[in-house]
Amino acid sequence: MKKWWLATVGFTICLVIILGSFNPLSAEIFPQIYVFGDSLSDVGNVYQATNGDNPPNPPYFKGRYSNGPVWVEYLASRLKLTVNVENDFAYGGAKTGDSQQLPPGVLAQIQRFKAKNSTANTKALYIIWAGANDYLGGATDTTVPINNLATAVKRLAEIGAKNIVLVNLPDLGKLPGTRTTERAKILSSLTQNHNLGLATSVKSLRQQFGDINIRYLDVNALFNQVYNYPGKYGLNNVTQPCYRGGIVCDRPNEFLFWDGIHPSTAGHKLLVQLASPQLKATSKSAANSSNKLVLPLSILIFTVLAIGLIMWNQRNRIGNSY
Repeated sequence: MKKWWLATVGFTICLVIILGSFNPLSAEIFPQIYVFGDSLSDVGNVYQATNGDNPPNPPYFKGRYSNGPVWVEYLASRLKLTVNVENDFAYGGAKTGDSQQLPPGVLAQIQRFKAKNSTANTKALYIIWAGANDYLGGATDTTVPINNLATAVKRLAEIGAKNIVLVNLPDLGKLPGTRTTERAKILSSLTQNHNLGLATSVKSLRQQFGDINIRYLDVNALFNQVYNYPGKYGLNNVTQPCYRGGIVCDRPNEFLFWDGIHPSTAGHKLLVQLASPQLKATSKSAANSSNKLVLPLSILIFTVLAIGLIMWNQRNRIGNSY
């Protein structure tokens, strides 16, 4: 009986150690990351396609439309992952459509992904952020970009993607290159309508694909937060670009924008820092299936302990009786 009791305790300790090391929110939840979008997420696709001509390096950083890494690189680093032109399909200047010409639209980017992957990794994280170039390029109807983005989600879901982040737009009327133009108010209005429509579309997609985790990342709210209180986030200038007229400012890390429409790398990094709570919720949802294992294992531990205690008590009773 003593040996059996020791074995029971040993088995229980092993289970406790296993559960103690089980972290459903660890980086391993997402073994890979895939990105679709425009210059805000481009890590060198246009640069490679133009043989290093665009964007010029320097002053731009190694094919990024900024002075350093862009937000998906900071995000990937936090997740202990790597993002490059093999898993980042975003192109600077891309719109949301299916144009195959340089730069390919988001729907065309997903088609390229599907050409390389007949099925999607169900545990990977998929990010879609686009729409700005549609409106900066003259579009005045938000229906088409929103429908394109919804279609992008559907096409990924249809081949097995389970964790998708759809990002809305910052106020396009407040960019350094637009805020003093006659289109500023129109762009702000389009941004608002786009984001409202996109949020509604996400709700519909969640109903249609109930088994898929579709997260709506509200970058607009984060942008307004920084724009209205820049000093709180270590910034001194949110209305002008650091790089203008061929001249780079003295303190680029204190500028939200690198050029007229693109954030500085400090802005990209700040975005990830502020978006972490929303992105962490995505990780929690992705971990649901793993969490389901914790309860049965916990029950097993308590069951083993209970059986052990019962048998131990019975052994004592037998030993103390005549």
